[in-house]
Amino acid sequence: MPISPPDHMEEFEEKPAEESTDSPEEGYTPDPRGPRPLPAPGEELEEPEEEEEEDELGPETPVPKLAVLQDAMAWAFEGETVEDGVLDIFARHALMVLERNRELNLTAIVEPREVAAKHYLDSWRTCRLIPLFGRRVLDLGSGAGFPGLPMAVGEDDTRVILCESRKKKAAFLQEAVDELGLSNASVVAERAEDHLNTVEVDIVVARAISSVRENVRTLRKVKHRLKDYVMLKGANWSREVRSGEREAERLGFHLNTVLEHELPGEMGKRAVLVYRAPGGAGL
Repeated sequence: MPISPPDHMEEFEEKPAEESTDSPEEGYTPDPRGPRPLPAPGEELEEPEEEEEEDELGPETPVPKLAVLQDAMAWAFEGETVEDGVLDIFARHALMVLERNRELNLTAIVEPREVAAKHYLDSWRTCRLIPLFGRRVLDLGSGAGFPGLPMAVGEDDTRVILCESRKKKAAFLQEAVDELGLSNASVVAERAEDHLNTVEVDIVVARAISSVRENVRTLRKVKHRLKDYVMLKGANWSREVRSGEREAERLGFHLNTVLEHELPGEMGKRAVLVYRAPGGAGL
């Protein structure tokens, strides 16, 4: 359900910003570049040097049969209105993710129902909570394809760019897009902030990449190349918003809407934060 940010944030207005203690959403590896320090007044934040791609292995991953993943998707999406064939595509992609997980370290979540709810349902619901029809979306740090790939499957009139700087994972994403026949999704093997120097998009979406504060810093030099910045967060989203509020406002990002929903099987609450970028009209 939507929450009006001004009303919800009243209790935070007199409190100083604090460092978030939230860890990234489960199933993802934090940005290896680490947090970036605040610049001194009047100075620009320096870009970190590029690091060699790591070959860290993922967890030992039992690979279920496709039918098990199809059943898990049916369980997670019970009661949802889903077009024919969507859950089968999700199950096929999930199988690809789990088959390659040990090699590419794509996810820490490997139990079929958790995969279905925490990755696919969480990502897909973004299509139902915010208007995506006809929009151009960039998925920042797509990893295994979340949330961008389920969004592309769920809204085929949306153009989705899966942006992943780690070349092995980008290659996996291209394999998935080709195998699943997703004509409205494309893969770019570079950092989102670099790619946005060459294109403009309606929405940038980020899930389990970093904190609100770090997310807005990442796009500070290309903030006029997007209209809205959508961040998928967990139950402690309000703490992150409070911690990053000052930096977001300084850079011209304004929290426009908060949409909450709950995953099945007591897997927790989730929130979709919609920040209006400088010059954006808001969703």
